[in-house]
Amino acid sequence: MDAAEYKHIVLGLVFLKYISDTFVKQQEKVKNMVSKPSSDYFISEDPEEYAEELEERDYYVQDNVFWVPQEARWETLRSKAKQPDIGSLVDDAMTAIENENTSLRGKLDKRFGRAQLGQGVLGELIDLISTIGFADKYDSTDLLGEVYEYFLGQFASAEGKKGGQFYTPSHVVKTLVAVLSPNSGRVYDPCCGSGGMFVQSEEFVKAHGGRVDDISIYGQESNPTTWRLAAMNLAIRGFAADLGKEPADTFARDQFPDVKFDYIMANPPFNISDWGGEKYESDPRWQFGRPPVGNANYAWLQHMLWKLRPGGQAGVVLANGSMSSNTGGEGKIREAMVRGDVVEVMVALPGQLFLNTQIPVCLWFLTNDKTMNGRDRRGETLFIDARKLGTMETRVLKVFTDEDIAKIQEIVQSWKTGEGYEDVEGFCKSASLGEIEKNGFVLTPGRYVGFDQSEDVIEDFDSKFSKLRSKLSSFNHESKALDESILIALAAIGSDSTSD
Repeated sequence: MDAAEYKHIVLGLVFLKYISDTFVKQQEKVKNMVSKPSSDYFISEDPEEYAEELEERDYYVQDNVFWVPQEARWETLRSKAKQPDIGSLVDDAMTAIENENTSLRGKLDKRFGRAQLGQGVLGELIDLISTIGFADKYDSTDLLGEVYEYFLGQFASAEGKKGGQFYTPSHVVKTLVAVLSPNSGRVYDPCCGSGGMFVQSEEFVKAHGGRVDDISIYGQESNPTTWRLAAMNLAIRGFAADLGKEPADTFARDQFPDVKFDYIMANPPFNISDWGGEKYESDPRWQFGRPPVGNANYAWLQHMLWKLRPGGQAGVVLANGSMSSNTGGEGKIREAMVRGDVVEVMVALPGQLFLNTQIPVCLWFLTNDKTMNGRDRRGETLFIDARKLGTMETRVLKVFTDEDIAKIQEIVQSWKTGEGYEDVEGFCKSASLGEIEKNGFVLTPGRYVGFDQSEDVIEDFDSKFSKLRSKLSSFNHESKALDESILIALAAIGSDSTSD
């Protein structure tokens, strides 16, 4: 099967195994509570007398453990794994879990009975996934979350371009999160894919000593399958999130029309032309100009600005062309955004960061109030050229290390606060509106940061051309000498053969 098909089979079973294991772990906890005489909940030491109590739903729901009915538990399914109707039994298990847990309703994949698998293959897969176990010293939530993310990354690589619909590399997400530093309030992703932005936001809060309850997660996704992946990804990690009532087009059916957000993070699909732009001629979201019908980049940017609360911040991954394109009036929209003082930081990233595209990308950081979250930065925009950062993990994939991410974060934070910031030639530059205007409102960082003279010796054209011409002349002489040597050698071989 193609990765596009089997990822849902594998991830669905991994999810089912996880919530079943979590249920069984909680059941053991309940068993200890009701069977130990020292417990406040003691009933009896006789298993027959406390058996019903182990199935008391409140013990599970109160600790945020999904209720898994008997027929949907992993061991029940495993015992029937060799039956020819195992696919339908897994579908029934998913339906039963949805019926018992309202937060999962409509979000679990039920395609096992229709999967085009050879006889016995699904049963073998269930046996294989049954071997996944977790020692007590590990946090099973974190570990299974990592397994899940690993699968998502591998599937994105196998699927090529389409993989980007549901997966953004974690190191790119970490960069967005590190710069925005979400610590409380509402976090929103209008094209949330499999939910990676939310996972990293929660991880950031925990890493900095905060409580994950301090942030509320909101997301929207139009692809029904990907929407379900996000729900499962977040459920596996125990995160509460509002992904809207249904999968829906963000532009056409905003699932949160009356909600404004403190932080917005997104990796929208690049340069999409079929976003239905002709339907939104006088949309109130287009504060800086109507986006071209043939490209949604500036529709995404303006949608996010529209969804920010006063003082809110947004971080967006887009193709590099968004920084300089003038097609369809994009240049005028970009100028209006700069004059409106909503563009805060622009970061040029190196190529080869994504599994599914070689298109060079950039990060846009937006805000509607530059007097908040630091010093008064009105009339200023920070440009960072991070193209020299990153480490090649494989021959075709580059990753940002924690040190790379920290370097970008520290520059942005010092610029925002005014504490210790200095322009670094070849890397970062705080530019005024006047400087941006002189550059025709093109926002490519390379135009502003200059060149690092310590690394790049800049030569004038005449000098460089003279050196290249000298090298060419030398190569021509060497080539001529080699030709003569070959002719002499051939002549010698011919002479020897004649004498023989």
